[in-house]
Amino acid sequence: MVKKVLLLAVLALALPMAAFADSSIDITNRGGTLSGNASGLSLTGSTLISYGSAVGSNLGSLTFTTGAFTSGNAQAGGTLAAGGSFVITGNGTNGVPNGVVFSGTFTSPVSWNLVTLGNGTHNYTLSGGLVSATGQVGATVQLTVNTGKGFFNGSTTLSSGDTNLSVPEPGTLSLFGTGLIGLAGAIRRKLSLS
Repeated sequence: MVKKVLLLAVLALALPMAAFADSSIDITNRGGTLSGNASGLSLTGSTLISYGSAVGSNLGSLTFTTGAFTSGNAQAGGTLAAGGSFVITGNGTNGVPNGVVFSGTFTSPVSWNLVTLGNGTHNYTLSGGLVSATGQVGATVQLTVNTGKGFFNGSTTLSSGDTNLSVPEPGTLSLFGTGLIGLAGAIRRKLSLS
């Protein structure tokens, strides 16, 4: 009985290791032109200003396109279909990787919400979930656009954006988990020989 409990305890420690194998990188961007109509929204020319602990005036770029509106519209807010593309590119400055850091697509419908602030200005917020083309990196994105007292009219400058990447780190923790499984096997074998 003790042998089985020990084996189950070691396996219980080993199997969930992959769940803790993610690290998170927060990325902030600003500027760029946000364009949109019934076919969806797109952002070009937005500059990365922070990537994890790296901060600078130009660390790379962020571009995206969404699917078409499935409800509402670009001016009043609504829901956009999954799909489109989302690309973060670093330029090698301040320790940021050089080249494409993330390339993926919106995996579920995207929200485009209009909020009228107390001073009469309008903020639009785009939020949604992403996954990389390889399916190994997940992300959430939130972009904010302040259009002043007017409504979104098809094109405006992006105020700010925040993307949070969850990057799997299978190497170290997977090896640790595999080692625990091997240890469990060795203990089981030793106990069964006793």
